[in-house]
Amino acid sequence: MNVLGAVRNVGKLIYPPRCIGCDEVLAEEMRDSGICKACRPLIHPVKEPLCKKCGKQIYHGDRAYCMDCDTRPHVYMEGRGVFLYEGPMKQAMYRLKYGNRRGVAEVIAREALRNHGRWIASIQPEALVPVPIHRNKRIKRGYNQAEVMAQAISRQTGIPVVPLVERTVDTLPQKELTPEKRAKNLKNAFKVGKNGVKFKRILIIDDIYTTGATVDAMAGILLDRGIDEVYCLYGCIGQGY
Repeated sequence: MNVLGAVRNVGKLIYPPRCIGCDEVLAEEMRDSGICKACRPLIHPVKEPLCKKCGKQIYHGDRAYCMDCDTRPHVYMEGRGVFLYEGPMKQAMYRLKYGNRRGVAEVIAREALRNHGRWIASIQPEALVPVPIHRNKRIKRGYNQAEVMAQAISRQTGIPVVPLVERTVDTLPQKELTPEKRAKNLKNAFKVGKNGVKFKRILIIDDIYTTGATVDAMAGILLDRGIDEVYCLYGCIGQGY
């Protein structure tokens, strides 16, 4: 065993892998999945049929778009969600966002490749662009959960993580606002940073998709800067109707 392998084994003894859903220590046979037997039936990957725009799971198979996308236009090309934002995944995403539980990002990355690997390959993104957080939050938290997700997906795909966008305004939490106020809250909140590389297609990475206001705001400024196609991938997404 090499030194790196030995260090990892010691780390597992000190910090044993935990279920992303309930946070209990995982049995040996469940450690590769990251989800315990009790939580597995309660954690649902997003499956077809999907909204052809945002990627929400649709429960009426005759619909091409969810009700939100039928009534609210988006500027990004297409999006996909990995897990439904319900049950144990709500706590999992909270731990990723505020508790630095990076194992959640690893599980999301594996499931993203399992369910959406062909889609990612078909759009051929040249870069993964995480949704940024304001520097005040980054200093307080020590990391950006969307960037942690992007790094995990990059390790699975080889697509580089490129933080093209900066957050210039420390906005109010989106979950506290109506859809209309969410869009207003994000006005002028982002800017494209200094980067000499020109991309044609990029994939925005975010933790949770609700109305799409955040990724739309990012996609808008990226398109204005000459990027041809902007796609989105989220760790969790709400249900479509």
